[in-house]
Amino acid sequence: MKTHNSNLCLRIGLLTAVLLATGATARSADTPTLKDAYKDHFYVGAAINRTIATGTADQTNDFFSRPPEQVAKDIALVKEQFNQIVPENDLKWALIHPREGADGYDFGPADAFVNFGLSNHMYIVGHTLVWHGETPNWVFAGTNPPPAVTNAAGMANAPSPALAASPNAAGTNAPGGRRFGRRFGRGFGGGFGYNGPRASREELLQRMRDHIHTVVGRYKGQIKVWDVVNEAVADRGTNLLRNSLWLQIIGPDFIAKAFEYAHEADPDAILRYNDYGLENPTKRSKFIALIKSLQEQHVPVMAIGSQTHVSVSSPSFEAEDQALTELETLGLPIHITEFDVNAARGGQQNTGADITANTATTQGGLVDNANQRLAGEYATLFKVFLKHQNSVKVVTFWGVNDAISWRANGKPLLFDGDDQPKPAFDAVIRAATGEQPNSH
Repeated sequence: MKTHNSNLCLRIGLLTAVLLATGATARSADTPTLKDAYKDHFYVGAAINRTIATGTADQTNDFFSRPPEQVAKDIALVKEQFNQIVPENDLKWALIHPREGADGYDFGPADAFVNFGLSNHMYIVGHTLVWHGETPNWVFAGTNPPPAVTNAAGMANAPSPALAASPNAAGTNAPGGRRFGRRFGRGFGGGFGYNGPRASREELLQRMRDHIHTVVGRYKGQIKVWDVVNEAVADRGTNLLRNSLWLQIIGPDFIAKAFEYAHEADPDAILRYNDYGLENPTKRSKFIALIKSLQEQHVPVMAIGSQTHVSVSSPSFEAEDQALTELETLGLPIHITEFDVNAARGGQQNTGADITANTATTQGGLVDNANQRLAGEYATLFKVFLKHQNSVKVVTFWGVNDAISWRANGKPLLFDGDDQPKPAFDAVIRAATGEQPNSH
């Protein structure tokens, strides 16, 4: 009996391991996966964290302290449902290049991410090379005293009138404040409010070039798409560009230079400019003006990224249709890059991506009938993406499930914290075939 029970326990253990490895979910056997349902339309991907990429549970991180069996389910879900991945954090400057110099890189987590994608035959996207957030202070440090007034810095270097909006406009974005590590943890604010002695324009350009050549060059031919510049457009005021340290020290041509360096490092990579809030007509018009200016200068911008952090209340089919129609005038592939739909009461009027604001936008509990409204909004948006499938080439969810989403309290994704599909998953699958949502 002891031997029999031991064998039985062993078989049960093996069966459990198999179920975890295959990512069994509460789906009908004949329900297609996301990647299969949309295989003739566009890639469907997800941002993955270090735990998923490495297969190692990090019990020291408050945000990602999931037990090993849950990590195994997360990994299985990614393999089952998605054919494209992007790292949530590990290619950001503060994570991959935290210390100055050629020996200041930490490639281990990024290598694990790329290897995960390659081993699972996924389309790999890199995020991000130049951003006002999560850039270590050493990048901007030098011997030049900071100017007393920084709003006008670099305007003499503006490559076109479109990039030289009034330097005295009120309401321009200040450096920082945005998605503090997107739940990665503390200590990665980099450049937020840095007011010490600064690098010169030439020094900062050289650091940018060295970083881009090293990182992009390391993954040449493996990472197919890069977010070269992230969130450089101002949210408010009349200025076109966010008042970041990149802008203050280099000038508006920091964007063109970043694309130039990335193209040097990998001429075959698709180079993308990425931003949020393009559902807002004012922000969208600035975005379009920026891209047109870059195109006029023959800057190698090859795709545009619309993050699409939205809510169950908006946008409507008509509003999203209008947004994509206007973006299509640029003649570039459109990538939906950081997609989620906030169901928290506090986030129904917000399409931003600022981590400090996110605290408020995920409070107040969920809206009434949250699952049904989430399903309805996802179905609406996927119908718009399908209408524009000649332009929309990638749709990437910002996270795998609700528990590890940067907006966890807003329950914004298709899978719950246990990797089980929500009604929104069924709605997205049905949108691919034109079926009506399941009323149950």
